[in-house]
Amino acid sequence: MTRALRPFFLPILLLVLIAGSARAAEPDAAGVDFFEKNIRPVLVQRCYNCHGAKAEKIKGKLLLDTRQGLLNGGEGGPIIVPGHPEKSRLIAALQYTDPDMEMPPKHQLEARQIEAFAQWVKMGAPDPRTDTAGATPTATIDPYNWQVAERFWSFQPIQHPPVPQVSDANWPLSPIDSFLMKGYEEHGLKPVGQADKRTLIRRATYDLTGLPPTPDEVEAFVADNAPDAYEKLIDRLLASPAYGEKWGRHWLDLVRYADTSGCNSDFPIPQIYKYRNYVIDSFNQDKPYDQFIREQLAGDLLPHKDAVQRDQQIIATGYLAISRRFGSRNSEFHLTIEDTIDNLGKVMLGLSVNCARCHDHKFDPIPTADYYALYGIFDSTKYAFPGTEIYKHPKDLTPLGTEAEAKAIREYAAKLAELDDRAEKLLREESVLASREKAAADKKIAPTTAPSTQPVRTSKDAAAELAITKEETRQMEMKPPPGETAFAVSEGTPHDAQIQIKGQPTDLGPKVPRHFLTVLGGQQLPPDEKGSGRLELAQWITDSANPLTARVMVNRIWQFHFGVGIVKSPNDFGSRGQRPTNAALLDYLATRFVQSGWSIKSMHRLIMLSRAYQMQSVDNPSDSSIDNANDYFWRQNPRRLSAEEIRDTILTLSGSLDSTMDGPHPFPPLNEWRFTQHHPFVADYPSNHRSIYLMQQRIRKQPYLAVFDGADTNSTTPDRPISTTAIQALFMMNDPFMHDQADKLAVRIGLAFGDDASRIDYAYRLCFGRPPTPDEVQTGQQYIQACLAQLKQSKTPWDHQYRAALESYMRVLMSSNEFVFLD
Repeated sequence: MTRALRPFFLPILLLVLIAGSARAAEPDAAGVDFFEKNIRPVLVQRCYNCHGAKAEKIKGKLLLDTRQGLLNGGEGGPIIVPGHPEKSRLIAALQYTDPDMEMPPKHQLEARQIEAFAQWVKMGAPDPRTDTAGATPTATIDPYNWQVAERFWSFQPIQHPPVPQVSDANWPLSPIDSFLMKGYEEHGLKPVGQADKRTLIRRATYDLTGLPPTPDEVEAFVADNAPDAYEKLIDRLLASPAYGEKWGRHWLDLVRYADTSGCNSDFPIPQIYKYRNYVIDSFNQDKPYDQFIREQLAGDLLPHKDAVQRDQQIIATGYLAISRRFGSRNSEFHLTIEDTIDNLGKVMLGLSVNCARCHDHKFDPIPTADYYALYGIFDSTKYAFPGTEIYKHPKDLTPLGTEAEAKAIREYAAKLAELDDRAEKLLREESVLASREKAAADKKIAPTTAPSTQPVRTSKDAAAELAITKEETRQMEMKPPPGETAFAVSEGTPHDAQIQIKGQPTDLGPKVPRHFLTVLGGQQLPPDEKGSGRLELAQWITDSANPLTARVMVNRIWQFHFGVGIVKSPNDFGSRGQRPTNAALLDYLATRFVQSGWSIKSMHRLIMLSRAYQMQSVDNPSDSSIDNANDYFWRQNPRRLSAEEIRDTILTLSGSLDSTMDGPHPFPPLNEWRFTQHHPFVADYPSNHRSIYLMQQRIRKQPYLAVFDGADTNSTTPDRPISTTAIQALFMMNDPFMHDQADKLAVRIGLAFGDDASRIDYAYRLCFGRPPTPDEVQTGQQYIQACLAQLKQSKTPWDHQYRAALESYMRVLMSSNEFVFLD
């Protein structure tokens, strides 16, 4: 079977079921993060009083404050079967499915907490705790040996290493190659050869634009023998508007972008597309990365030269505003701030700062006081409100445009908020009065009478007022004021936050002055600071003396060009993450990044013009025996195209792709919003625009992206997981989208050439960037003729049979390894 016709998505013929054991999984960084964020806080708050070593009486002889205690179980035996929540007594107890075993008693955990425990057990119950019993202590004044902590590699200042001298001075094309060759020499590795030009243009084009090169572009590059042909290719691709869409998608993965809020009704956010487009434009403009960060944290506080820049900087703070919402009200806002701190820490600093919410970080030098120092900054910030089931109208959106429009928008939002408050009050009053009236009727007692001058208020009175309020609200919804708004943040009431003991917002400890992470300098806000501190935070993070920000970003850029970072845990530069495989190279790149003015495009050029980037992706048994994981980058790493790249390629080849920047989604108008936790917002809006513009929700994955491992919209996605499933195979061969696009591609090819051999040749050049071999042409001809023979026996009209056969052949090509993999 030829390479192009080898199916990538093989049907799953056998499922191997592995029974869980009583041994929990050794926690990796993701497992630790999940446990610290979702499991430990609940255990501390709801379980340790009865099942901790310090409990007055340990109930059921079950200890939950150590890893081994949880695994051992209690009087009834083990309570978890790692990997199998359906077999775990703990999950049954939390779900209240057994009336004899309901835990915690009286007050069941929230549904999202129970689901988190089930997911944790399914993950293998990763648990980083030691066997030291006792409840987790709260923050202390000095919980770490700071002199030792600051010596950890990632907290050290960025070094400026000299370019190494290597034995083969002819091999390096850039300083990057010299750093890598030093590693080859130390470990006895021999790098593989350089990729051919067809492979190189396909690799570079996908890496920078997420789209395939055209046949004409491929042939022109192959024929261009100028010494700077490859350099010109890189510059052309970086100048393409498609570059911002490709690399903007990487950033949106990291910041868990979604078009909905994440509350239990998942309210839509019609304005947030502006932030998405701001990100795309920023990459296309090669906005300095430090400026990019400052705008997202404090764009509303930065100077601006005109109204356009002002509005763009306000829109940039949508990064903070899209932090996930919880529940039906706004009362769980502490979780929204935790989501903010979690994302900021991992994406910008490579640290799991949120692990310090309930206790001092167990692995990295981040005390609880540092967490609440940052918490105070964001609690002093006013986040745009997307609406919830109880208060369905958005508020605190930031007006754009003229001052007159802004005033009208603010007054409109204030009036809607007042109506929401009145409706909520009347709803509660109606319920209370109805209950009293029913109780009085059941007991046949006359209701209490008021003086004759003041009639008794009844539930019907409250209901009537509620109906009037709802009608007034409906009338307002029909006539919103003119003007644009941004889903952004603004300044709130500046204050220092109190430590929340064990992460519980109702159990408050001492206040913590707003400051930066102690291990990174611990800079505090000045005593006379009148703002939230976001501007200062943005400056602290982007200070060139901060050793993490530049390291983390250049590692990401390297990762997206080589498939894996120099630090393999891109969101964790702490002690639970992995050490850099080439620390000198990482610091060299970070130094060049800052020296270039934080230019991301300059970093692309530096990396892609290296010999290392241009190497083949073939194996070398000798090198594999030494470095099977390719930690020292002696070859390129092949990769599967992302979900977006697969879809965008299909649309491109069929001629259906709309390459213009998309705008807002067609959400229902505000007066139709009736979303509840039982009937949440759910929609899918088909589009021929690039996949970055697909509407994505938080409570439900976009259907296509769910099949092909799209990003998680609820938490940062530093790298895409790759799965191979039967559903993917079924989609590629049978989905109506594929039939439609394959038909359009068949028409395109059929009209371009008049015979099978020429059509097959053109199809290969479009799909794979190369001409077919003679065997592949023969195989294609045989397939088309076999399809025709079957179609003649079917009810397919005779004048559509050849088109249907060619369409079938197009689906075969698009289901192959070569189509979805990049060498």
